[in-house]
Amino acid sequence: MGSMTDFHHMPGHLIRRLHQIGVSVFQDRMKSAGLDLTPVQFAALSALRDHDQCDQATLAGLIAYDRATIGGVVDRLEAKGLVAREISPRDRRARIVSLTSAGRDLLATATPLVTEAQADMLPGLSSDEGATFLDLAYRAAAAGNHLSRAPLVLPEPESEA
Repeated sequence: MGSMTDFHHMPGHLIRRLHQIGVSVFQDRMKSAGLDLTPVQFAALSALRDHDQCDQATLAGLIAYDRATIGGVVDRLEAKGLVAREISPRDRRARIVSLTSAGRDLLATATPLVTEAQADMLPGLSSDEGATFLDLAYRAAAAGNHLSRAPLVLPEPESEA
């Protein structure tokens, strides 16, 4: 290990490098399967599977993505026929996004590939070390969520009647 003044050992640099590795592994898996899908698009489709018919601002919060640029992600998904948008009946400025059957089919194909790729995103770590890393990364992300320019915003749990 180097000193904390050596940028190669700084958290920000290492997080960026791990992000690069994760994106590369993801893209390689999608390309090998003949799928045209980015990590952000996969996250959006996954969030819509679990929270169908949400507005774009809510979708941005669900995947911790910038609200100003979520429209471009949805534009590309809509152009691919994977989502549909309609004007919200409650707020004419808002757009409600939902999965199409093609979006559901692509997600069903991509999800096992993404799941399998996760092990390749932490090379050099044992299964136990990977689980520890994920626990620590989750805790750090949760504790720093308020510092993000695009914080994760999960919906309030529905109360039981």
